[in-house]
Amino acid sequence: MKLKKIVVIGSLNMDLVVNTPRIPALGETVLGSGFFTAPGGKGANQAVAAARLGGSVSIVGCVGDDIFGKELKQNLLVNDVDIINVKVIENTPTGVAMITVKDGDNFIIVDPGANFCLTTDIIDELEDLIKDSFLVVIQLEIPFETVERAVESAHKHGVKVLLNPAPARALPDDLLEKIDIITPNEKECELITGLPVRNIDDAKAAVSFLMQKGIPQVVITMGSAGAVYNNGSKIMHKSAVKVKAVDTTAAGDSFSGAISVALTEGKSIDKAIDFANLVGALTVTKKGAQLSLPMRKNVDEMINK
Repeated sequence: MKLKKIVVIGSLNMDLVVNTPRIPALGETVLGSGFFTAPGGKGANQAVAAARLGGSVSIVGCVGDDIFGKELKQNLLVNDVDIINVKVIENTPTGVAMITVKDGDNFIIVDPGANFCLTTDIIDELEDLIKDSFLVVIQLEIPFETVERAVESAHKHGVKVLLNPAPARALPDDLLEKIDIITPNEKECELITGLPVRNIDDAKAAVSFLMQKGIPQVVITMGSAGAVYNNGSKIMHKSAVKVKAVDTTAAGDSFSGAISVALTEGKSIDKAIDFANLVGALTVTKKGAQLSLPMRKNVDEMINK
């Protein structure tokens, strides 16, 4: 059976990761440990997540003409992601994310670098790629006008769009009504909706709010509290799979990648959430972004336990 194509449009970063016993105050120096570099970027993370889970994935993005750019492209190839539409931008650094990890949670600062060279012109050149895909997956680590153009292109051709709205920002109604699936976490949801999302009931109210904006499928991820979503008849809550979190980096990206693959396989949204919860749980048990993303066989083994 021919796999339905997932096109991921988004960022490619090199992650620079360090552990810290505590977050320093302004002007303070704290000794960290365990420094390492790892391929990241929300676009690349979601592309690799989907590919490792068995999806047919192509990525659209930009890297610099430096060693990080070469490493990121090679890593995508190794993970069976089509990189023909990854452009190398001369005299521009590849995007980097500086990630500080404390007790399994993370704090991230991103320098977009070449990611902000992903222009609307590139999207226009790739209209046929978008038109021929089953699902476009996009985030907000690239220029916002590029996000808008890509969503408009997919909507024009009747292609479904999954938006993972991170880093969060206010979103216009005319964009939201063209989105088919949105996957914010609690904090992102608060920024988008203006509503507090501190518990399950809050999240259900936020799902209802976003549905009224014209989004058919809303999924709010809530870390260890699971996910809240609508399944066509009612708004549901599903608990997370209980694991010991080592590093939450890329947990949301793995969840969005898993949802993408599940939907291309024809799973119901309820089954897709179950699948994504398992994938997210496996992701947080390992360090790093793409380094922590599970293979399909790992997920199937967990299902069959």
